[in-house]
Amino acid sequence: MPTATPRATVEDPLLDPADAGRVAASLAAEYVGARTELDHRDGFELLVATVLSAQTTDVRVNQVTPDLFAAWPDAAALAGADDDAVAGVVRPLGMGPTRARRIIGLARGLVADHDGEVPDDQSALEALPGVGRKTAHVLRGAWFGHSLLAVDTHVGRLARRLGWTARTDPRAVEEDVVARVDADGTGGPAEDLTLLGLRLILHGRRVCTARAPRCGRCVLADVCPSAGAA
Repeated sequence: MPTATPRATVEDPLLDPADAGRVAASLAAEYVGARTELDHRDGFELLVATVLSAQTTDVRVNQVTPDLFAAWPDAAALAGADDDAVAGVVRPLGMGPTRARRIIGLARGLVADHDGEVPDDQSALEALPGVGRKTAHVLRGAWFGHSLLAVDTHVGRLARRLGWTARTDPRAVEEDVVARVDADGTGGPAEDLTLLGLRLILHGRRVCTARAPRCGRCVLADVCPSAGAA
């Protein structure tokens, strides 16, 4: 009989976890004024842009959203849009028809269930087409000001390299990172959980990349247990 695989512990047992307070302080100094890199003017635009950002980059999303929101500026307008017309605008992102159906469905859900307004409620957001936990956290953290960690591939990778988790499931990574922050503290206000996530994402894009991380120029090199070995 095969042996059951044990549940991974909160921390990678092979790594000495980096202190969350020191990590947060170093990243705060490095990424002053950190914010989501998705251009938006309101919660609706941020929600749609976040849904569009799946499997592409924020830079590419920002190239199509000006035309998208000029044509369909709110949920009611987008809900009544023609699929092919929207697909034509978002086609540069790839999977144009699929992305178009997704955001039109999202807009119709907003109109049907929330009078076209974007709700500040986790369950309500996750009930909308195309919206999962991470997207809801991005919106509620960046637009509504809640302290929430949005776990993407960058946050997951850095959390494992910092020794904060051994797991790969985004919800599990979130639990482990929050536990580490709760244990160590960050030395800042509650909003630092959202900001910590944003700064981890920026650091993952610019320095702690998936391949060939730039440990020699990393501000976390003195506390990261994976420095030089990632």
